[in-house]
Amino acid sequence: MSTQVLTQTWYMTQRQLMALVRQPVFLVIQLVQPVIWLFLFGNLFKKVVELGGFGTTSYLDYLIPGIVVMSALGSSMWAGMGTLEEIERGTLNRFLTTPVSRSALMNANVVQNGISTAVQSVIILLLGKLGGADYPGGAGGLLVLLVCAILLGTVFGALSNAMGMLVRQRESIIGINTFLLLPLTFLSSAFMAPAQMPSWMADIADFNPVNWAMVAGRSAMASDPGWGDVLSRGGPLLVLAVVAVWLSTRTFRSYQKSV
Repeated sequence: MSTQVLTQTWYMTQRQLMALVRQPVFLVIQLVQPVIWLFLFGNLFKKVVELGGFGTTSYLDYLIPGIVVMSALGSSMWAGMGTLEEIERGTLNRFLTTPVSRSALMNANVVQNGISTAVQSVIILLLGKLGGADYPGGAGGLLVLLVCAILLGTVFGALSNAMGMLVRQRESIIGINTFLLLPLTFLSSAFMAPAQMPSWMADIADFNPVNWAMVAGRSAMASDPGWGDVLSRGGPLLVLAVVAVWLSTRTFRSYQKSV
């Protein structure tokens, strides 16, 4: 990637970040549900760890990586709504008449989504610490969890952008996201250890990219990090992110030809 493309990507990213700075209420709203999971679920199910298989005696310690990942999933799945809004306002089409790199236009969405995911994740981790959570994996484990959350956000953010350019209808995006969100969440180890899940659910979770991010994050944050699990889940997640960004870029080129 040339220096010019990198520079243009950063300028386009700054443009999107300024929209968030001017309306921070959207970031606050996105944090409401994770906070509910953190304090309500964390206290409601705190004795479930007595069943075993959680790898910790604190349900809050187990729950926080799942909340970080679910927050990344929940916010990134709606990225296509922003793309659709820019299409409807004609903003995206106006950018197509400028010399700005087409790659920069799409890469900016990925970078902005990654920065937003990182900020949300750090806030959740800080709230968890205030709530009494312990992070035995230290800074290295927390960094791995953040990277996994960002990769997962990149996957679904890029796919959501592609979907926005394809369907160009808010109702379709809302319907697809609503259909996917709960299965992706509950067919993972977000709330329950795999050892306590029905075998068929645990088997499906092995192929769920949301669960890959959770397993990699939890493994890195353990007192004795399981780097094998980090690599075996984080590697496929990285590949999936690259494929999703490529697909989003291809979809953008198809959209460009249609206008």
